[in-house]
This record gives sequence, C-alpha cells and structure tokens, in this order.
Amino acid sequence: MFSPDQENISTTPASTKVPVKYGELIVLGYNGSLPNGDRGRRKSRFALCRRPKASGVKPSTVHVACTPQAAKVAISNKDQHSISYTLSRAQTVVVEYTHDSNTDMFQIGRSTESPIDFVVTDTVPGSQQSHGGEGQTQTQSIQSTISRFACRIICQRSPPYTARIYAAGFDSSKNIFLGEKAAKWRTQDGQMDGLTTNGVLVMHPRHGFTQDSKPGVWREISVCGKVFTLRETRSAQQRGKMVESESQELVDGSLIDLCGATLLWRTAEGLSRTPTVKHLEALRQELNAGRPQCPVGFNTLAFPSLRRKEILDEKQPWAYLRCGHVHGYHAWGGQGREPEDEVVEVGRERECPMCRTRGPYVPLWLGCEAGFYLDAAPPTHAFSPCGHVCSEKTAAFWSQIPLPHGTHTFHAACPFCVHQLAGESGYLRLIFQGPLD
Repeated sequence: MFSPDQENISTTPASTKVPVKYGELIVLGYNGSLPNGDRGRRKSRFALCRRPKASGVKPSTVHVACTPQAAKVAISNKDQHSISYTLSRAQTVVVEYTHDSNTDMFQIGRSTESPIDFVVTDTVPGSQQSHGGEGQTQTQSIQSTISRFACRIICQRSPPYTARIYAAGFDSSKNIFLGEKAAKWRTQDGQMDGLTTNGVLVMHPRHGFTQDSKPGVWREISVCGKVFTLRETRSAQQRGKMVESESQELVDGSLIDLCGATLLWRTAEGLSRTPTVKHLEALRQELNAGRPQCPVGFNTLAFPSLRRKEILDEKQPWAYLRCGHVHGYHAWGGQGREPEDEVVEVGRERECPMCRTRGPYVPLWLGCEAGFYLDAAPPTHAFSPCGHVCSEKTAAFWSQIPLPHGTHTFHAACPFCVHQLAGESGYLRLIFQGPLD
C-alpha cells in the first residue's frame, strides 16, 4: 500500500527528476506543520537529498600548538573548513577539513545564516493548541538553549546512503570554535575532540522504528562523532565515558536532541513503509463514516479535516481521559458556552455520565504527522492529557520514550505536541458509541 512513489521517496538514482532521498528529519511537537506554517528552511520536516555536487568534508591537516596569531592565519582561508580547539590563551589546535567527494553535509541549528540547511527553534509544548494564537508568541519570546550551529549530518552519496551525526556545525566563515570553557580533550591517537555547550544527544531505538521497537539509551555525540555516556548535567565540563561499541550512525527512528528541540530521523526506506498523509485522511474519513455518536446527546461526531486539525469544531469528539468514553461537547457544570469559547474548560475534571468516573475532559485531535506512526492501524487510542489520537502501537511506543527535558530530566511526551504524558501509561483506549439506527 505504501509504495515509495506515493511520497516521491526514492532510494535509487533511477529518476533524474527526483533526487536520491537519504532520509527526513521531523521535529517533535508539531502536528504536520509549524503553527504559523512552514517557510523556507524553517519548517517541521526537512528532507535530506543527494546534492548535485558533493558537499561533504573530512579532516586533513592538523596545526598543533598554534599561537592565537598563527591560528588566525590557519582559519583565515574562506574556502577552507576548520575546527579550532582553544586550550589556553597561548595555545590553540586547528584541524583543517578538506572536500570529500563521497559525502554530502547538512547542517542544523538555530541560526538563519546560509550554512544552516534546517533552521530549528525551541519547541513549546502545546504551541499548536493555543486556540487563540498565544502559543506562537510564546515560542518566539523564550530564551533559546539550542546552539546557533548545533550539529551536522554527513551522508554517503552511494548505497547504502549511511548518515552519521556530529556535534557542532560550521559557521559562515566555515569554522567551528571550541573556546577555553568548552569540554575538549586530546584522544589516544593524538587527535582533538570536544563537546558543545549543551550537547547533542542521540538515542537509537532497538529493533528499528517498527511495531517491535523498544527505547534505546540516550548518548552524547562529540564534535568528531564519537559516542559518550551522558554528562551529569547538560552543560557540565566533565565528559561521560566513551562507548566504543556504539556508533554515531543514524538508523530509522533515531532521536536527536538539541536541548530545546528533539528531531526524529526517518530513513527513505523506513518512510516507504510508513502511512502517508493520504492514508491518515482515509482513516479519518473511515472513522467518521462509522457515524460515532455522543451517548448522551445522540448527536453525530466527526473529526475535522486534517487542514483544520487545531480548530475546535461543533462536531468535535471529546473524551474523558480516565475511562476513555467519547462524547460530544457539553457544558454541564459550566456556563453553557460554545466550544470555541470554552478554552478554560479544556482539561478540567468532570464526571463521565456513562460510568461516573471523574477525569480530565478534553477535545480529541487526530495525529497528522505521518512520520511519527509505527503502523497503519486505525486511530483508536489517545495520549493523556493532550488528546492526540493515533494507533495503539504508536501510542505504546512513544509512551515508553524518555525525552530530554531541561538540563538533566527526562519524561515521556506526546510526539504531536510534546506535552508531558500523565496517568499510568500515558495513553488510553477510546470507547466510541456507534449510531443507534
């Protein structure tokens, strides 16, 4: 059903019109697009495709024990990529990088300068569910913890199109600077390596991104792509222990955390097995065709179209998040206002009229970012407390994933809005009532 042609996902250079796709990066917390819409390099999903000309770089000459003046000369060549490690005011190590015709390089960060291919800003939980636009302004006003040049991904231009991640990205002068305060060290073979201020964390799922997926272990990636255990806190000076048995090679379902935003890596092959937006729309229509009813008001419920995915509709299904019973909106215990005016009532505890269980009462929203789905099963389960609906396997997987939060805590969150999950499992089965006729 999900052939690569559906989404122009090509892993072979058979077509001259469609470039080879290495994979895609999808930002967690956005349900298909940014709150104000995707624009240019600032979007919720970024495809990494083979470039017309190779753009990769690899280490070459090392200038050891440079004085600051000598270091300036070494990095002054605008056509030369380099990484500078400042050991002291009198000593800097500069590693020059040369062009690599076998790889393509893609850079991710907060900066809008031209070297950044994918501009990422801090994700605010629930920024798309503001019901009035407040989330968008909040996103822009918070102090960012994402590095301007956060990381780079190097992809092999030939099969199997391996993608490897490295901390830090080259700036407009094609340089990476690790200052005196940055964690850095000399390796056993005499090379230099280091960590960025808030670090780049990666987690590879066990058994890939499939129905059998299990969460892996979060690790930190160095500037040279080595794998380390996590520091005590995000910006601690002391690095973790090197994990030689693990690789910085990205696999389908790898998660990349930039301290403020988390990205999901999907390979082209993995995406070819994933439901498409067209398929999610078909599931929505199928669900609505069953004419689910409010068991009290007997009015027919319907999930709004994917284009109106965050706008409350009068037919919107609502659910009690303790028991899972699905109702239409009702204002019992409230002021009898219409759904769009009832913003303060979302999530308030109420008693389910079907089973008398008290719990949060929220509108249900279809998960519209197809890349987050593990399978193509019907949307039967909802995350708690946000009310995003998806398949059971998808809900079960994300409820097990501890996502980095702040400088040293982790918690499971809904992938569609990154709200921290609540309750025993973080999700529940929905109970729909069909039509009586």
